[in-house]
Amino acid sequence: MGTLDGDGQNDPADLPKLYTRLTRADAAPELGMVAGKRGKRQDNWSKRWASRIANTIRKAALKDGADDSGSGVKVFKREAFLRLPYFDHMHRFMPALMLREGYAVEFLEVNHRARGAGRSKYTNLGRLAANMSDLFGVMWLRSRARLPGGTDEL
Repeated sequence: MGTLDGDGQNDPADLPKLYTRLTRADAAPELGMVAGKRGKRQDNWSKRWASRIANTIRKAALKDGADDSGSGVKVFKREAFLRLPYFDHMHRFMPALMLREGYAVEFLEVNHRARGAGRSKYTNLGRLAANMSDLFGVMWLRSRARLPGGTDEL
């Protein structure tokens, strides 16, 4: 399975590269997702600045290894995705959610283009407000994670 945003900023040509990485013969069996990391971002300076701050906070809080969680380009195993809790805007937290379920995550640089359609629904402050409650929710979910492989009762 794969995802990309519909605004034209993601390059569909990146999906096969990520899929090849996910399904390669020497991939770790627990690899559940390969996520894009935007290279040479085509956003204005304020959006890049806000994104850098948000990514730093999220990465420190969730310890998910994701330098850029805002890229919409991701490929993942179906069974891994179906184990994740669903909520709006979960794409920003998918690396942490995959790790919570015992899967490994890898990142590859992907193309980033100027927005070709639509417009952002958020200002930088609006995006921050929406993502803070999600961040706290994911932190709570991680603290309540079940151990991969089940549990034994004593």
